[in-house]
Amino acid sequence: MKVQLDVDRSHEETSVTIHCKEVDDSIKNMLDYLNHKEAEFIVGREGEKQHMLNPKEVHYFYTKNEAVIAATSKGMFLVREKLYELEQTLPSGKFIRISKSVVANLYEISHFEPSFNGTLGVFFKSGAKEYASRHYVSKIKEVLKMNRRDRK
Repeated sequence: MKVQLDVDRSHEETSVTIHCKEVDDSIKNMLDYLNHKEAEFIVGREGEKQHMLNPKEVHYFYTKNEAVIAATSKGMFLVREKLYELEQTLPSGKFIRISKSVVANLYEISHFEPSFNGTLGVFFKSGAKEYASRHYVSKIKEVLKMNRRDRK
């Protein structure tokens, strides 16, 4: 990767241009950083207590009865944000939507198993299991580069 820095007092504002063949994880991470997309913490509620949750420690977020819950090794916490809001603020290289009701931390996924009707069973390191709906399977494969095969 080639990096150029042009410091000139005549520039009215700072701008960043990225020239690339394709948008890969390193480009997405740069964009997330430049857009200040990474959430530093999320407030989770457990009864009357409010906890500061580090997104890295959240295994997945899911909806239940119109509430959004963060699943962690320390327990389940009710969060105020909607799933689509979490999807926008969490780094795209670390979290991915696997179904209409689940956003998963890629680093907390243990393995996948093919399931019925083209869905995937998603197993987390914690032992929890969720299902990736058919609509999101191709996106998951793209992110994980499961479709890439070395051909000789």
